[in-house]
Amino acid sequence: MGFCGKPSRYKLAEVFSSLVTSAAKRAFTVMIARRQGRTPNRSVAPRLREARPFSFRQSGFTLVEVMMGVLVLGIMVVSLYTGFAFGFAQIRLARENLRATQVLLEKMEVMRLLNWDQVIKPSNVPNTFKAPLYADRPPLDFYKGTVQVTSAPLTETYANAMRMIQIQVSWKSGGVIRQRQMTTYVAQYGMQQYEY
Repeated sequence: MGFCGKPSRYKLAEVFSSLVTSAAKRAFTVMIARRQGRTPNRSVAPRLREARPFSFRQSGFTLVEVMMGVLVLGIMVVSLYTGFAFGFAQIRLARENLRATQVLLEKMEVMRLLNWDQVIKPSNVPNTFKAPLYADRPPLDFYKGTVQVTSAPLTETYANAMRMIQIQVSWKSGGVIRQRQMTTYVAQYGMQQYEY
């Protein structure tokens, strides 16, 4: 041993030469056994199989193959993410449309409960209203709505006994202003008095 417990150069050379010598002895033993037509020793054969020369069947992927695989995987991940984002946006829009329809129906049912005198007086019907965007959450976003009661656009003689009610809601979703509206007619004496 040399300084600080490290092996000396001569000791390392001796260990290296013994390893080379033992490998050469094993190779020589296998070569002799094959020339004589015998099967080599089992303990030597696996080591020789590991030491076979490099072949392309055992090779890994090339850089081009890896890059193409990464490209295909990236396209698949981006497509999957885009599909999910589009699907969730469509679900949100369908929910908002359904809620807008509920708000319109609610206001229309209120108008149905009014009698003729209440319908023709503008002070009885509020012109604007707000409704929460989501019924089960705190009202951070709103539907903004308008109610218009106007004369019916008819030319018949009973046109003065009818009013057109138009309710419209608008809201902002995904940076776009969206609108829905519902229109109906109200008759002074009810629909059963008119014959077609």
